[in-house]
Amino acid sequence: MDTDTIETVFVAGASGDTGRHLLRLLDRRVPTVRALTRSAERTSELRSLGADEVVVDDLLDPDEDDLAGALADTDVVLSAVGSDATDVLGSGPYVDGEGTVALLEAAVDAGVAAFVMESAIGVGDEPASRLATAFDVAIRPLQAAKATAEAAIRDANVRHTVLRPGVLTNGPRTDTTSVAEPGAKLWGAVSRADVARLMAAAPVTDAAADRTFEVVSEPAFPGRSLSVDWRLPGRDDADVPVRTE
Repeated sequence: MDTDTIETVFVAGASGDTGRHLLRLLDRRVPTVRALTRSAERTSELRSLGADEVVVDDLLDPDEDDLAGALADTDVVLSAVGSDATDVLGSGPYVDGEGTVALLEAAVDAGVAAFVMESAIGVGDEPASRLATAFDVAIRPLQAAKATAEAAIRDANVRHTVLRPGVLTNGPRTDTTSVAEPGAKLWGAVSRADVARLMAAAPVTDAAADRTFEVVSEPAFPGRSLSVDWRLPGRDDADVPVRTE
């Protein structure tokens, strides 16, 4: 996709930490940003962060007509949905899995051009670092749910990018992330602001089409990371620093 052809971006999980960074980053870059949240009380807040439209729905129990309408004329879906760590104590279903699949199916039906998912390091069957293995042990049901969603995305008829970040932090955007193919055994931390930048850039970055990446910032992995020319949609002069809280 060209950087100047994206008209509407749909951000799922907009009231979460990564989603909030996405709204700030996309504000002024694309004409229309639609934000999905489960809480109507978040509407004003999300608009103040850059959302032009706010959609209230629950991906684990979606109103299919409302979701289809919200995705109409959407070019890109950025899915930053995720369960809390405490949700692992429950029996599911999890928004990481069934919720993401419901969003994916609605997006494909609506003719969305690109779908980007924030997953987690350690998802999948590839060789894993000790950190990724620890993730699998600590939050195994959530990792399994994400793996189900990833598989559905790869099978769907839509351009996609799946990002598997390491430990997420609230640090500033650095633009110095290491990305690598699954199985590279990356480990470490990455800020949500950096993950948001890669998510926003993926639909207009040729090398990110139909790819899955492990992502960290600290430590750096010059010997394992791929060289990717990440580009952001919209105007270059709109690329202001992402605020953190």
